[in-house]
Amino acid sequence: MYKVFVNESPLILTNEKPVNTTGNVFLLDDDAINYAITSLSKKLLTEAYIYDPGDNILEKFSSKIPIVVAAGGLVKNKKGKVLFIYRNDKWDLPKGKLDKGESIEKAAIREVEEETGVSGLQIDRHLKTTYHIFKRNGNYKLKKVYWFAMETNFKGDLIPQENEGITKVKWKGPKKIKKALHNSYINIKLLFEDDSIYQD
Repeated sequence: MYKVFVNESPLILTNEKPVNTTGNVFLLDDDAINYAITSLSKKLLTEAYIYDPGDNILEKFSSKIPIVVAAGGLVKNKKGKVLFIYRNDKWDLPKGKLDKGESIEKAAIREVEEETGVSGLQIDRHLKTTYHIFKRNGNYKLKKVYWFAMETNFKGDLIPQENEGITKVKWKGPKKIKKALHNSYINIKLLFEDDSIYQD
């Protein structure tokens, strides 16, 4: 099972037939997928399921909705503060697409450096992989983001990458993180699930 977010609402890809659902289960064909995504994006549905009894449902889904692979970081400094960016009126974490031939880990570090000006990054572990649908040039795409827990000793100035629409970069402690998560994306909130201090 995979949970893909469309305008903050879940599109669940599953090979087990959902029960107790009404009118929101769709088969793995182009028209049904587009209808499900459009309905979620317009808030006509609060959740939807794409059902296929076979294996490799994500692979089948991404043959219909092209996949874009990205990587990013939940970065902590020595004070335990977390690095946030502000873009499109939301608090977010730095991430971006892989360059051709680039490893996921290298892309994650490069994107954090480019978007925030922070250097000296060390990857601690893979945190989670998230999925969401976005629209580009009138077509839906599936973004698959590999998130890594990172650490740094960096004490320099934070520099937002303005040409990427980033207007602010901030280190945030527990109280400010909790506040930022109220104005963030559901996939970002999921990264903090294991840190109960950041939850409501």
